[in-house]
Amino acid sequence: MKAIILAGGLGTRLQPYTFFIPKPMLPLGNKPLLEHIVDWLKNTTSKGPMDGRIDHIILCVSYLHRSIEDYFEDGGRFGIKIEYARADRPLATAGQLKTAENMLDETFVCVYGDSVYEFALNNMILEHRQSNAFLTMALVPYKTNLKYGFIEMNGDNETVSKWTEKPEVSGLINIGCYVMEPAFLKLIPRSAAYGMDDAVRKALEQEKMVRGFKTDSGFIDIGDKKTYLDAYKKYVKKLGKI
Repeated sequence: MKAIILAGGLGTRLQPYTFFIPKPMLPLGNKPLLEHIVDWLKNTTSKGPMDGRIDHIILCVSYLHRSIEDYFEDGGRFGIKIEYARADRPLATAGQLKTAENMLDETFVCVYGDSVYEFALNNMILEHRQSNAFLTMALVPYKTNLKYGFIEMNGDNETVSKWTEKPEVSGLINIGCYVMEPAFLKLIPRSAAYGMDDAVRKALEQEKMVRGFKTDSGFIDIGDKKTYLDAYKKYVKKLGKI
């Protein structure tokens, strides 16, 4: 089974770290973020059903792609086959995925190259196959407090009826890991910046089966300097215990 890693973003929220190093190659502990993702894809499916084991990874690259290609080469020293789909400019998440279209002809996994995943991917693949879904997306519960108080008013006389200070909102969030059917790629325009959210909305409009796979943990987002520093400290601490 093939897996796609989207590793072509500019990493603007992590500048100046990403002026000379692409975000997926930023160090976490003793190896780059992208190597953690490769290891997870290879190892998390090794105990699953044979038809769900990942033995082939395609890296969708663009910005500073040579540093990624020079490090991973053909994947031989990582025990997995690695190929590359290159774009000459950033194309957003779905646009990056589109560059690998001619390399995909069966069910595949797609993950973002700026997060660390630790959940049981083999279970997600199995559920996707058993349900005959068009697309399955990994979701985690999330809650946060809004920065402002919410004011409720009576509609009739516009008097204030309630003041809730910085209320907590909660729900499920997408963590950028999918199991997809190749037909999903037909929903994405070629050579255009196109977000994954737009492509999924299009699938929903066409009444395709889009499933959610809920997991309670196993996700670290490396979105900005604070989250990167938090993740870096966690992995350095873990490395000290080895």
